[in-house]
Formats: sequence, structure tokens, C-alpha cells
Amino acid sequence: MPNTPVHQHRFLSSPANLALERVLRVFAYYLIPVGIGLFSLVALLFWHNQYQVSEPVVLPMRVFAQDEGAAPSPAQALAQLASRPAVAAYDTNLSSRPVWFSFAPMSASAQQDVIEFPSRHGLSLRCWDATNLRPLGEASRSHAGGAIGAVKAGFALRPGALPTQMLCSGTFGGPARVSAVQWRSEQFALSVEQYHRKSGLLDGGMIVLALFVLLTALINRQPLYVLFSGWLILNLRVGALSAGWDIQWLGQTVPADLLLLSRSLTLTLYGIATLILYQNLLRTSLEGSRYAAPMRAMQWLSLPLLAAAVLLPYHVYLPIVWVTCTVCLSIMAAGLFRVIAESRNRVATWFAASFALTVLATLVEIVSAALGMREVVGFINSVTAALASSLLAALAVAEQMRAETEKREEAQRKLEHAYEAMPVGLFTLDMHGQFQSANPSLQKMLGASSFEPGRTAWRDFFSENVWKELYEQVHGRSDAELEIANRDATRRFLVSATLARGRIEGVLQDITEKSKATEQLRFMADNDPLTKVYNRRGIEKMFEMAAVSLAAGTPMALAYIDLDRFKLINDLFGHAAGDEVLKQVCERIGMTLTSGQQLGRVGGDEFVIVMPDTSVSLASLICRGIVERIGNVPYRVGDKAFHVRGSIGLIEVSTGMPMRDVISTADRACREAKESSDGLVIYERNASAFYEREAELNLVAKLQGPSATEGLFIEMQPIMSLKTPHESLNFEVLLRMRGPDGRIMPAGPLIGAAEKSGRAGVIDRWVLSTSLGWIAENISRLPNTRFVCMNLSGASLNDERFVADTLEILARHVHVASRLCMEITESVALHDLDNTRRFIDQVRNFGVKVALDDFGAGYTSFSYLKELPADVLKIDGNFIVNINAHPANVAIVEAIVSLAVNLGMKTIAEWAEDAATVQTLAEIGVDYVQGWAVSRSLPPERMLTASSSASFIQDPELLELLPNLGNGTALDLRGMVRMH
Repeated sequence: MPNTPVHQHRFLSSPANLALERVLRVFAYYLIPVGIGLFSLVALLFWHNQYQVSEPVVLPMRVFAQDEGAAPSPAQALAQLASRPAVAAYDTNLSSRPVWFSFAPMSASAQQDVIEFPSRHGLSLRCWDATNLRPLGEASRSHAGGAIGAVKAGFALRPGALPTQMLCSGTFGGPARVSAVQWRSEQFALSVEQYHRKSGLLDGGMIVLALFVLLTALINRQPLYVLFSGWLILNLRVGALSAGWDIQWLGQTVPADLLLLSRSLTLTLYGIATLILYQNLLRTSLEGSRYAAPMRAMQWLSLPLLAAAVLLPYHVYLPIVWVTCTVCLSIMAAGLFRVIAESRNRVATWFAASFALTVLATLVEIVSAALGMREVVGFINSVTAALASSLLAALAVAEQMRAETEKREEAQRKLEHAYEAMPVGLFTLDMHGQFQSANPSLQKMLGASSFEPGRTAWRDFFSENVWKELYEQVHGRSDAELEIANRDATRRFLVSATLARGRIEGVLQDITEKSKATEQLRFMADNDPLTKVYNRRGIEKMFEMAAVSLAAGTPMALAYIDLDRFKLINDLFGHAAGDEVLKQVCERIGMTLTSGQQLGRVGGDEFVIVMPDTSVSLASLICRGIVERIGNVPYRVGDKAFHVRGSIGLIEVSTGMPMRDVISTADRACREAKESSDGLVIYERNASAFYEREAELNLVAKLQGPSATEGLFIEMQPIMSLKTPHESLNFEVLLRMRGPDGRIMPAGPLIGAAEKSGRAGVIDRWVLSTSLGWIAENISRLPNTRFVCMNLSGASLNDERFVADTLEILARHVHVASRLCMEITESVALHDLDNTRRFIDQVRNFGVKVALDDFGAGYTSFSYLKELPADVLKIDGNFIVNINAHPANVAIVEAIVSLAVNLGMKTIAEWAEDAATVQTLAEIGVDYVQGWAVSRSLPPERMLTASSSASFIQDPELLELLPNLGNGTALDLRGMVRMH
């Protein structure tokens, strides 16, 4: 039977194969590395070292440094050397003067011995046979001749036979130590091999390590590793400098003229790289410490030091480097010890150990050079430091990689946990709609009892149209988001998805409850919570939608409904009963409306019906039916029954009419309907009410602009004293308006529009300023004028800005302010008694009189009259017109006069139209009279031509009555005294 995949799986997972796999894994993971380590340890400890070299013989020599000036000849040099003591070595101490020295080989008969001059700072060398001054050869870093050549870090002499005495002259750069050693030829060859092997091992190992770190940096995008890679190469060059291997790089000889410059730059760049590496590794630990300022100072010191490395000679530059490095490394070492003591991070510890070893080796190198010693500690030098520090740095890199791997694994675990525990559904789909992965939340949302990646499809839970829409959106834009419903439409979801690597990655959220809440909020935003019909916002939306069809000629009507005496139900039986009645009213209205007609509640008991595609004739029939339905059948709430009557204003909507104008006009029609018998008033298209409303709106617009008072002027109506008619000239200022065509128009609509739009103060401010200005200009021609009345709007009295302006205007005309009498309507005065009293007190400080206008029209006048410090009561004209025909009016006026006398106030009766009325008022005791019986309103200049108000009388009967009115004592407002 052929092996099927199932059988193959069973074979591979058998116990024997699993055991074999574990054994091989242990062998590969543990035994092989341990075996290699043990094998290497045994080789190092017990086996023969094929590069073991015996030490050479150090030759004593006589040395002197050439003085400044001409160079001595070899013979002269030998003569000087004869008196010099023999030494094992000579230190130049950074001197660049040539050095002469002589020495004697150990055995002149040895044919194969080699003399080595091992100084790594040697630049050139020449040698002679001291017995006959025969040249043996000369060499430099760029060429060689004779028996002398450049070998290892210095030079070597290989003659056929060694002379008994030798003379040499050399030049050196840096802190050179001049010495000569004698090798057996075979040992010298072995030492050269050992030299190049160590150089190759150091170069190759550290370059490979640097490349590994660089590749790691590029792969992981870590700039710190790039820096560390460069630091490793510089570390290699510093070690090569110490061992004398820096004369080559990658097997290529460094040009002789660049050798010293390369050493200066190597030391400088190594110091800069070490500083930057140090700061990057320990930045967090050093921030805010006392080492932060020195670190910044060392950063600024790097650039001058780099310039010095390029510009200064090597022997001058080296002391600068020693001093600078000593100071900087001491500070860095102190900071390093602090970090090691406080930090628990192993990566930082390995880096710190590597740096500490490098610092220690560098300090030893500086101290040995400064003291003229070859090595302070034999096993600590730049070569061993380079190897050891690089090894420690490699451990740091490994630790860093381990830490990063752990972080990635931890992040992966957290991601997996988050994926599993995420409260939203996460999924991956292929291009065919098959689930590749899905977290538990998504499976729970979809109610999937079994879920198999690659087999369970999106279409199992959602319709084909949903999949198509999702597919098109993720291909059409970078991020797709849409609301969807499951197949049975019981749940709603929000899916956000994107196309990534040929798959659809997405998030699914269950927004069923949120959608319900949103729908509820949307309903509440447009609907009245009590009656569930549209609110003002909702009905305005419906109106805007319905108004679109008006342009096509489709008719449209709007009805405004107000329930009469509905407030009485709330007052007597409570708001719960009223609310229930409102619900029943809406139900009855809704039963009458046809499709497309919408009802909205715009006030407590006020409703609007938008009737699109409905002619005004049909709408009137519907509204009559609504009036009948509302009022004919009582409303039952519990055991109580209520009768409610509704009034409807119906208008035919014209194209372009804004909603606010339509509602306002329909409201006006509804107010008229309250007075009609059938409770319905209809304004058809082009009705006069529309034009009146338009005119009112135009007036409001005018009041909002800069020309609010354009066309206004004043007239004056005389007020005659009934006690001394010929001795005073008093009058009331009346507002008039002239239209654009020059015709005089009634000011009533303008005043009404001003009060509705909140601009009444503009009108009153103009009248006050104009009146006082006219009085001030003509005060000398008005000797008999005791007071000039001016009416204030109620809205102005409650406008703090107007009150402030009024006081400012009175202050400008303080010399004539005492002639002014401000009339305040009684109903306005009683609306805010404290505010009215405060205003009266303020204007009376300027000598202004105050009159209560339309007195008697309010039903609380007498109870509040004692609280207001008024000077005059102006009796409402409704009591004066036809007073003789209504005895009750005579009694009321008589009572008002008696009250005013007792309170120390004067009385003015307005609307006196004939002589009989004036006679009756005089008999009752009224002080002043105003009306057409005396005079109509006249231009202001007419007031300047009369001596008294009686001068304007034209009525013969009143002229005949005048002599009988003058029997009393002359009275005027200047003598009024307030009685308390």
C-alpha cells in the first residue's frame, strides 16, 4: 500500500524516530561545542607550540643623538661614541634628531646570524663596518639597499659574515626605543613567521568581527552597531600601532610619507569614536549627573584635536594627545565606574568592561611612553587590549542580540495574547473570502461553533453583496470602513479592513447596541420625546425637504395649531394630565393627515403641520377636520374628561419663503383664528399679511444697518393745562417716519419691529438725543414750557446699555434736562419694579420728571403705585374717549384723580377729542389734557410761534370754554411735591 500523507505523518511521529531526533539534537547542540572546547584547551595546555621562539641576544651599544647643525662623518661619529658608556637601549623621548650608535656582534664567525633593530618608530637606518667604514647598507620605510631591509616592525641586517664592530645611524618618529638584538637565522625566520601570523590573526579576526557587527547593524537598522563596527576597526589600528603592524593595511604597505599622519589620525579618530560610543551607551545613566558638562566639553574638544592631528608634526602632537587622553579618560573612567556600580544591565556591563580594558591599556601605554619604559606590565599592551576588548565587545553584542531576541519573543507573546484576548474581532481573509485566521472574539461575535481556517468563509455569515462591497473598498482605497449586518439582520457590525500582502486584514466590532443608541439619539434629536412627533428641528428638516418641490410648481401648505385654554389643564390638574392630553391630541391629528404630511410640536401646546403637494383648498378641508377632531370629543385622563379647542392658522407657502417667515405668518393667522367663530384663518398666496410681514422684516433689516434712523423726524402735540390754559406751553414729542418716496408713514410698525428685534433702544436713543438737542437750541424761545413729554419703550427700559447712554445724553444736556418728562408705560414699569425704581431715581437726579403712561389699563396699578416715585399719571385714553357716554369711566377717572392728588401727583388725560370731554375732565379735576380737541401733532417750529398750548385751539366750543377754565391758581410741574 503506498504511503499516504497520513501514514507518513504516523511514521515520522513514531516513538523511535522521536527519540532519535532528541539524541541527535543533544549531540549537535551540546556535545559538539563542548568537545571542540575541550579539544582546544588540551592543545593549548599540553601540545607543542610550533611557533615557540627563543629570545634573541640584546647587544650593548654606545649611543649619542646628533646635535643641531652639520651631520658628523662616520669616523667622527666613531670618535664620539668611543667615550660613551655601553647601554642596552636608548629612548629618543620624542626627539627627531638622528641617532648614532655602535655595537659588537656576539660572534663574528657566525655566518647565518641576523641583527634586528626592532623599533616600530624607526623611519630610516644606515650601517657601516666600523673597522674599515665600509657601508653595509641602508633602508627606509619606502626603499632598502645592501644588506639592510625593513623586517617586522623595524629593520634587520643580514650580511654574509658579521663584522666585529658596527656603526649605524637612524632617524625615528615618536617615542622610539633604539636597540639591537642578535638572532640565530632559523629563530629569526620563525619569529618573522610568528609576527605575520599574529598580525594576520588580529587583522582577520577583528575585521570579520567588524563586518559581522556592520551587517547586524544594517539588517537591524541599528546606528549604534555601525558606530561600534567602526570603533572595532580603529581598535585594530591602535593595537597594530602598539605592535608595529600599522605599517600595512590588508596586506598593503602604508606610504612612508603618510605613516605618521595615519598614526595621528588613528589615535584621534579612535578617541572620538570611543567618546561617542561611550556617550551612546551610557547617555541615560549619565544624564543629569555631574559628568554631563564634562562630556559636552570633550565633544567640543574633538574638533580642535582633529585639526591638530592633521596640522602638527607627530612629535609635537603626541604630548598633546597624552595630556588630553589622560584627562578625558580619567573623567570617562570615573563615570564608567559609577555606571557599573549602579546599572544592572548586562549589555552595558559588557560594553563597560570592554571600554575599561581599552582605557587601562591606553593609560599603561601612555605611562610607559612617558617614563621611557618599554612596558609597565608585560602582558598588558595595546595588542592584548585590542583582542580582549574586542572579545568583551563581541559578548556585549551577543548579549544585546539575546536581549533583543527576548524582547521580540516577549512582544510576540504579548501580541499573541492580545490577539486572543482582544475584545474586538480580528481576522485575515484571502482574496476568495476564506478566513485564514480569526481570534476568539470574532468567532464569538459571529456565533461560529466550529471554525476552520481555509474552510470557513465570510459568506457563511454575511451576504454576497457585503463581501463584494468589502472586496471593492479594500481594492479601491488604502483603508476601508463600512457598517454591515449579518444574514438575518439581527446584529450590526463595523468592519475596518486593509489590503496587505495579498490578504485582507481587518477588525470587526459589534455595534448593535451602539446603532440602537444612535438611532434613539437621532430620533430624539428630531422628535419630541413626549408625543413622538417631530420637534422644531425635525419639522424644519421636513420643511426644507418639502420646499424643494415648490420650484417645480407643486403646491404646499403649512398649518399652525395652538390649543386654547390648555394652560388651565396644567394649572388645575397637573402636567401629567396635560401631557396625556397632548399625546391624545397628536393621535387625533395624525389620524386626519394623509401620507407625506408631517406634524411637529414647536411649543408647549403649539404644533406645525407641513403639507407638501397639498393645495390650500384641500389643506383647509383637512384643517377644519382637525379643529373638529380636537374640540368635539372630550379627552379622558383617568376619571376626568377635558374639552380642548384648537385654533389653526393655515397659509399657502410660496417659493423662496424661509421657514422662519412661514412660521411667523402662520402664527399670526393662528392668533386671528382665536377670534374667529370656526377657529381657522387662511392666508392664501399674495395675502396682505405676507406683505405686512415682508414690510416688517424690511424694517427689522433696516434697524440692523447703519441707517436705522434714516427718514425719522419728530412732531409735537400740545398738552394744555386745565387750570391755567394761557400760561404754559407744554407738549409731547411724537415719532414720525418718512418713506423713500417722501410720504409720511405711520411709525407704529417701525416701533413694533424695533421691539421684536431688540433694537428699540436705537429709536429711543435717537428721539431722546434729538428732543433734548432741539430744546437746548431753542430754550430761549420757550419761556412758558414747563415740561416736554417723551415716551420710552419697555424694551429700552430693560436695556442696560440704553440706560447708560440715556444718563450720558442727560449729562450733555443737563441745563435743559429739567424740562424733560419721560413716560413709562404702566405695564412695563410693573414688570420689574426694582429696575423701574432704580431708573427713575437715576434720571430724577438730572431733574427729569417721570410719568406713568396708560395708567389704569393694568389691574395691579393701585397696589404698586405707592412704590414708584412718579410725578405724573397719564390716564389711559380708553377711559377718556366718549367719557360722557359711559358714566363708569367718569367714576374711574375721578378715582384716579383723587388718588393722584393724595399722592402729590399731577394727571394728564389723553385722547380728548371734543370740548364736552375737556369740560368733564376739568370738572373732575384733571390737571392737563391732550388730544385733537386742543391740537393735532405739529412740526416743532410751530411750538416756537405760540405763547401757550391754548394758542393752537381751533374748536369754537372749546374756545368759548377757555375763560371758565382760568379761575383756578396757576399750576405747573415745577411746584410738584411728592407726598408720602
